[in-house]
Amino acid sequence: MDFAHTPEDEAFRSELRTWLDVNLPKFLADWGGDEDPGGGRQGGIARSQDRRKDWQKRLDEGRWAAINWPLDWHGREATPVQNVIYSEEMARVRAPGIYNANGLWQIGPMIIHWGNEEQRNEWLPGILSAEEHWCQGFSEPQAGSDLANLRTTAVLDGDEYVVNGQKIWTSTAHLAKWGLFLLRTDPTAIERGAKHEGITAFIIDMDTPGIECRPIRDIVGEEMFNEVWFTDARIPVAHRLGEEGAGWKVAMGTLGHERVGTAGLAITMAADLRAMISAARAVNPDSLNDPEIRERIARAYTDIEFTKLLNYRALTKIIKGQKNWPEVPLAKLQWSHLAQTLAELAIDLLGPSGLLAKGGPGAIDGGSWTRLYSFQRYTSIGAGATEVQKNIIADRAIFPRT
Repeated sequence: MDFAHTPEDEAFRSELRTWLDVNLPKFLADWGGDEDPGGGRQGGIARSQDRRKDWQKRLDEGRWAAINWPLDWHGREATPVQNVIYSEEMARVRAPGIYNANGLWQIGPMIIHWGNEEQRNEWLPGILSAEEHWCQGFSEPQAGSDLANLRTTAVLDGDEYVVNGQKIWTSTAHLAKWGLFLLRTDPTAIERGAKHEGITAFIIDMDTPGIECRPIRDIVGEEMFNEVWFTDARIPVAHRLGEEGAGWKVAMGTLGHERVGTAGLAITMAADLRAMISAARAVNPDSLNDPEIRERIARAYTDIEFTKLLNYRALTKIIKGQKNWPEVPLAKLQWSHLAQTLAELAIDLLGPSGLLAKGGPGAIDGGSWTRLYSFQRYTSIGAGATEVQKNIIADRAIFPRT
């Protein structure tokens, strides 16, 4: 592995660190403090979304919101190494979440790659400025891990497509103005045994008549996931992203961005571990003298370092022009494992007070750690189910077919 940074990389880190040192304290002062660890929210979803929108706008003003985008679109054309540096620096200061993560990291790059000039001019500015929220609609009741089994149809009728069907687990669909959706434009493909064909990507206005979002209350009592129903919704042909039938290629590019980004989340886990240890020193210091707890802390720290090295190995392959396989799916599995391991460790470290939820007297960090304990169960499914990832690794990396 190559751990060396070029002078350009060091300059990138220095500029970002300087910007954060100046702008983050101002932001936190304006909003009355930092967010709860682990993504907990203060003051409800509405306040959280306003807070994230403000932070993204400030990032965009400094050209730090969309570092992978072209210079002409207020990006920095960041290298893979600079992406890692960016993640490291954001984790170091425990930076707030952003309003349009889907749009900036996944959908925006796909519009840049697959969209025409008119589409880029229509949609990219709103993603950057945080004026418009975006969602991503892929999964369906019969198409989760097997995404190519999707059945929501888009039938061409003149200069529009008529859409019917259902999506599920669409994050923030009820808050979004726009969404990137995969739809079946060739309903015969599944019957023909060619289910990866006949899929097309569309940009959809979520206010279109015939679209209904039904929020799903999750295990922590929040409503961020949605069912999205289409009943004769009419989508302009001009809102098709790429050619008809090219949706699978668009999807793989989008999921590639998602899973590379998910692997990079391991960088933040060391900061999470330090935060929970610090909280334990304040509210339950005796736990840190427990030999079993100490061993779990050491193991978690070691696993985090191993995962960090795994990410560096993937990064080295990218720099050398090689495929970052199987490091990225392995890192995704490590992220799932560590996210749940740390959530469980936090509750045991903090003792009875760690179980108090938001609103309870004496709740630690606004109840964010007990929220995290339940919420992190999603990491076994999000960005690729654990069982599916293991099967893919076994089939293609451990026992490849000759």
